[in-house]
Amino acid sequence: MAATDVISTSLERNWGMVDRALEGLDDAILARQPNEDSNSIAWLLWHMNRVVDRMVNDRLQSKPQIWIEGGWHQRFGMDGDGETTGQGMTKSETAVWKPPTKEVLVGYFEAVKTSAREYLSALDDEGLEGSITVPPANEARAISDMLGVLVYDNITHGGQIAYLRGYYQGMGWFV
Repeated sequence: MAATDVISTSLERNWGMVDRALEGLDDAILARQPNEDSNSIAWLLWHMNRVVDRMVNDRLQSKPQIWIEGGWHQRFGMDGDGETTGQGMTKSETAVWKPPTKEVLVGYFEAVKTSAREYLSALDDEGLEGSITVPPANEARAISDMLGVLVYDNITHGGQIAYLRGYYQGMGWFV
């Protein structure tokens, strides 16, 4: 099995869990924060996809992000800053963040998954051994390391989404 298969399988299983977790949820549940120190499902889904989009398209391929090129930032009512991923947002910034409809959230999720799948299907083990320079520190990082971070981040937030789905509406996210 190629190393890229492990990465793809991990992401696919997580994405499938998230797809199932979103089933039957409405805009109100997606936007609900369980308390002021926690993120909503909508915020987690947006952030999870922003990280994948920025890393796969901008960082790893030097391509425009779907967020900007596909006009998703406009559908989310946000600016086109490609660095805006939610990372570092304060509690008050997160509390005032207004999610779009479920249709927009899921549309961006689907577009990001498609882009990541295309990238991973074209990446071989030799490509994993390459490196890229990552801002803001401008340090060289192995592509395999960057994808490891991507998988970790994606699975962490996917699990949070599944947990909140169970908290609000019961299970329904099993792989």
